[in-house]
Amino acid sequence: MAIKVGDRIPDGTLTEMIDAERPGCTIGPNSFAVSDITKGKKIAIFGLPGAFTPTCSARHVPSYVQNFDKLRAKGVDEVWCVSVNDTFVMGAWARTRGRRQGADDGGRQRDLHEGARARHGPDARGMGVRSQRYSMLVDNGVVKALNVEQPGKFEVSDADTMLKAL
Repeated sequence: MAIKVGDRIPDGTLTEMIDAERPGCTIGPNSFAVSDITKGKKIAIFGLPGAFTPTCSARHVPSYVQNFDKLRAKGVDEVWCVSVNDTFVMGAWARTRGRRQGADDGGRQRDLHEGARARHGPDARGMGVRSQRYSMLVDNGVVKALNVEQPGKFEVSDADTMLKAL
């Protein structure tokens, strides 16, 4: 299934690593229904091949961290980083990036990459199944913008491109 602009984001479950207990969330992996957590919100989502990979760590995530306030000023309620990695890996990566994971700054993980028509099989570098790099703007559960990178590229899924879509 390929996601297109104008489609509803596929329903399912996102898992987030919670480092500090809060109402409705315990420490550790917590699951959330996509339909519930997108309702009434404008969300910038960026998907990447994997935690700890060079472009993801050095360019993709920093582009959203550095532009977080600009995205918020343009009406974005939340920024999510999604990956094929498990929740524990995403939690560890967030900590190494100096970011606390929570509903306001990403860390959500699900196989949304399938909907972004972007599933890579095992490759010669031994990385296994990976997501294609992309970004999407979701408003109240509806995809308003979708930017899917060509393999090996980082040109259209950064925060600057997202800001232009707002």
